[in-house]
Amino acid sequence: MSTFDVIVLGSGPGGYVTAIRASQLGLKTAIIEKENLGGVCLNWGCIPTKALLKSAQVFGYLQHAEDYGLKVASAEKDFGAVVKRSRNVADGMSKGVQFLMKKNKIEVIEGYGTLQPGKKVSVKAADGKETVYQASHIIIATGARSRELPSLPQDGKKVIGYREAMTLEKQPAKMIVVGSGAIGIEFAYFYNAMGTEVTVVEFLPNIVPVEDEDVSKQLERSFKKAGVKIMTSSEVTKVDTSGAGVKATIKTPKGEEVLEADLVLSAVGIKTNIENIGLEAVGIATDRDKILVNDYYQTNIPGYYAIGDVTPGPALAHVASAEGILCVEKIAGQHVEPLDYGNIPGCTYCTPEVASVGLTEKKAREAGYEIKVGKFPFSASGKAKASGNSDGFVKVIFDAKYGEWLGCHMIGAGVTDMIAEAVVARKLETTGHEVLKAVHPHPTMSEAVMEAVADAYGEVIHI
Repeated sequence: MSTFDVIVLGSGPGGYVTAIRASQLGLKTAIIEKENLGGVCLNWGCIPTKALLKSAQVFGYLQHAEDYGLKVASAEKDFGAVVKRSRNVADGMSKGVQFLMKKNKIEVIEGYGTLQPGKKVSVKAADGKETVYQASHIIIATGARSRELPSLPQDGKKVIGYREAMTLEKQPAKMIVVGSGAIGIEFAYFYNAMGTEVTVVEFLPNIVPVEDEDVSKQLERSFKKAGVKIMTSSEVTKVDTSGAGVKATIKTPKGEEVLEADLVLSAVGIKTNIENIGLEAVGIATDRDKILVNDYYQTNIPGYYAIGDVTPGPALAHVASAEGILCVEKIAGQHVEPLDYGNIPGCTYCTPEVASVGLTEKKAREAGYEIKVGKFPFSASGKAKASGNSDGFVKVIFDAKYGEWLGCHMIGAGVTDMIAEAVVARKLETTGHEVLKAVHPHPTMSEAVMEAVADAYGEVIHI
């Protein structure tokens, strides 16, 4: 029986990063993957979707070339070529992970892994052969998949999830997107920008409901301006797929409405991949579709750990990576501190982009803080105006008493790259005055952060 110090089950951004860090720490490491190295993120999620979104953005620029004083012959899209480019990007990234596995001397075991008692994993290969492996530490990183609603069963053709949405052979003329979290909103933007008639149906009162309300309202305005139909406080109660397309019955505040479309994209969250991996046989505790772990990702059974989407934390690639690194550093005997889940950035890569970290204004008030709120619109930014991207703003929230940076919320071009400033500043316990006195370069989109802080403290110059 092959024996390792660490076996990682699943090779997504949690799993493969964990394996690399374990190897760096001198631990003999193996990783088990049933499909493609890189998991959903590299193959079907974060990376290929960004390739699609970039194509849509470029197409948008070409259509509005005259706004920049340029003349371009009418821009035409090749939907198949756009999808192919996205798949090529994903394939390239997956090959990159293969290289990293070899570089770090990590044994890649292909097949379906099932946990066994006694710190063992049985792996069934494609040819049906089963092999048992043993390790001192087994880390579960099996991730998640698209969640299905009882009223919206996915058939992969007319009612689809994110995987099918990335590889459609033909662009739909009309699409209904159910759910307005990051996945739903990104696909709504992509298909609308490519020319599909898109309707977004959201159960809650605001789209991107985890974001600050000001951001949600701005994104709704931007989407409506772009031609996306938004239905909030609404619910799909049934779908009829018997005809050529789909008829969706939607319960709205004004009554029932039936919408027709070519297909429905269900983007109502995720379901963890914790079935049929041996949790019950080992005795690993779960609650509400999540594996229970302590601050260092140890389960209730010694020698078994879990990270990423299968645990109760935010289901984000960068969270899974951070958890995995922390987990193996603890295993290796390093001094580590629990992850601060209050300082995890969230990003949505539509146009305009959305990025945030920390408390929303509403949550800060509910927590009892006396707050200072600052806001700087990109319409007052020289760089934003020059680049033709003046939609959106930066909003900051500070504790009035001590100057603690409680939250930062952005919507606009490139803000997913800008949010890191707030994350690092909050990690370093930077105060509002320190941010205000840190000289930001001009003209840049990022100086809007400084201007928003100045607004919070009554010192804003440019509005």
